[in-house]
Amino acid sequence: MAYLFPPMDDEPPADFIAFVAARLELLRQEAMRLCGGDRSASSLAMDVLTDVAGHWRRLRWESRVRHRDVRGDYLVHRLAKRTQQWREEQIHPVEVSFLPPPKAYARPAPATVAQRLAPLVPTTVRDGTGVVAEAEIAWLHAYRRHIWHRYARICGGGLLLVGSLIQIMSQASGSG
Repeated sequence: MAYLFPPMDDEPPADFIAFVAARLELLRQEAMRLCGGDRSASSLAMDVLTDVAGHWRRLRWESRVRHRDVRGDYLVHRLAKRTQQWREEQIHPVEVSFLPPPKAYARPAPATVAQRLAPLVPTTVRDGTGVVAEAEIAWLHAYRRHIWHRYARICGGGLLLVGSLIQIMSQASGSG
């Protein structure tokens, strides 16, 4: 099937993952600062990444045409908008204060043999998978939103078609 605008890919492109990797930590810090240390800062950052993922093709094209980083500008714009929406949803006024980083507490000594041997076993955790996971999750949310908007457009178009057919048939039967 030929598309005027091809549908969104269900997997994030490599340049989106690189974009998230370059900006994720700063985005989280800025969201935490704007929310005043609230627990919802991580969901705010994810919502911003989802917004960027939903407009990724347009932003990539616009960055090429303008020869500047439109994607970064859009990220900052969406962070400001999402923060404003978050503040408006709060029951009480939000006061932003800067908190010192949490102190590292000493862990208790391992109790079992497995816990004592765990540092000796090579780890299976890969570096950088957190960034890929964040990018994948944001892309998946944007893809689902894209699918729902597509369904809404199809249903709206179908309703307009049925309504116009009813209108045409009623005019044709009334004039004859």
